[in-house]
Amino acid sequence: MKKVRITAIRRTQYNDLMARYENPIEHSCDVSEGQSWISVDGLCPVGLCSEAWKTMKEFVEALANGKGNFYDGWMKNPNSAMISCNDGFRPVSFYVETIEENPVV
Repeated sequence: MKKVRITAIRRTQYNDLMARYENPIEHSCDVSEGQSWISVDGLCPVGLCSEAWKTMKEFVEALANGKGNFYDGWMKNPNSAMISCNDGFRPVSFYVETIEENPVV
């Protein structure tokens, strides 16, 4: 199996939707842009939001098992995917990609 890096690329917040539909909450997402995790054997990395994992799990597992090229050429890098978490008020976009065990220098 391959290792898969998961990187938080962008956080967005829709204040208008929050004001209109969301009950006030004291704590939301802890993810920061640029933060990354490594999935080993297609498993959820420690510290990654469990709700975000639910949206990317199938992609990470596929990449870990050598699959890719999702949706016939969707991504420039066929061994990657761009996935957003399911928070409609403050979604985070994650770039998931396979990584080399021993990169050539």
